[in-house]
Amino acid sequence: MLLSLQGATVRFGGRAVLDAVDLAVAEHEIVCVLGPSGSGKSTLLRAVAGLQPLDAGRVALDGRDQAGVPAHRRGVGLMFQDHQLFPQRDVGGNVAFGLRMRGADKKEQGVEVRELLELVGLPGAARRAVAGLSGGEQQRVALARALAPRPRLLMLDEPLGQLDRSLRERLVVELRELFGRLGTTVLAVTHDQGEAFALADRVVVMRDGRIAQSGTPLEVWQRPVDEFVARFLGFDNVVPATVAGAAAVTPWGKLPVPEDAPQGTRSLLVRPAGVRLVAAAEGLRCTVTARTFKGTHVAVHLRPEDGGPRLEAACALRAAPEVGQETGVEFDSTEIVVLG
Repeated sequence: MLLSLQGATVRFGGRAVLDAVDLAVAEHEIVCVLGPSGSGKSTLLRAVAGLQPLDAGRVALDGRDQAGVPAHRRGVGLMFQDHQLFPQRDVGGNVAFGLRMRGADKKEQGVEVRELLELVGLPGAARRAVAGLSGGEQQRVALARALAPRPRLLMLDEPLGQLDRSLRERLVVELRELFGRLGTTVLAVTHDQGEAFALADRVVVMRDGRIAQSGTPLEVWQRPVDEFVARFLGFDNVVPATVAGAAAVTPWGKLPVPEDAPQGTRSLLVRPAGVRLVAAAEGLRCTVTARTFKGTHVAVHLRPEDGGPRLEAACALRAAPEVGQETGVEFDSTEIVVLG
């Protein structure tokens, strides 16, 4: 493994903000650490970079313990959310700073600055002033500067957080393609699920300084490990349930569950796509309380007639019922997850 954390612990005021974390990142792997504010994800990044000392545990790069190794000697690149470009230097000067850290001479710097700027989609921008750049262009310059020393590990701290959504969505695709082409090993932290799932080979969800779940984007999305992860990913249809065989007794009635579902007292997730709207006389009778346009579909918010927890269904725009309309609800077992 290129990067290995074993029992990594950081305490502030006696509270563990990073609590005995074990994490490994393979060479050429892109890992995104995801979590709400205060979950410890940025502290983890700073500990790996050498900007935050550990109170316990170890960080190893290529199998070598980094205890006592200063940040500038760890061979890692770090890119922050606010880019931290040097305003007094032009674009080329900012990128060349990273090359000087590697010991490149002036001639080599000129060649590599041109190559790096082409790589990040800013050809010919070396003499432009930093102040005249858009947010997306500043992000690209910061990335070129971080890549310039050829770090073994590139770490990104909310790299796209200051950009508007359409630009973030475009750049995250470009970043994934770029890292794949370069074979870069990446450890990124973000609070944005869409960004993490689009960029990562593996997603790590953190809660209260610990890792709540780790897996491929598809694994984490399809099978959240618990209610915290499910709700963090934006799923609200979570209720207590008693599972016996292929059925679960819930506040919404008896629901079908996968045959291999964990048994006993559990929490149960129904994805909005698994809430099927049928005639009002069928299934669980509900009233439509709100509709939210989501771009690809409409989120229909439902209040069960019997007073059970509210539900969200995902409907095609033309099929979405109006607010106040009564409808029936049935459940699709393929969209139901019994949480651990």
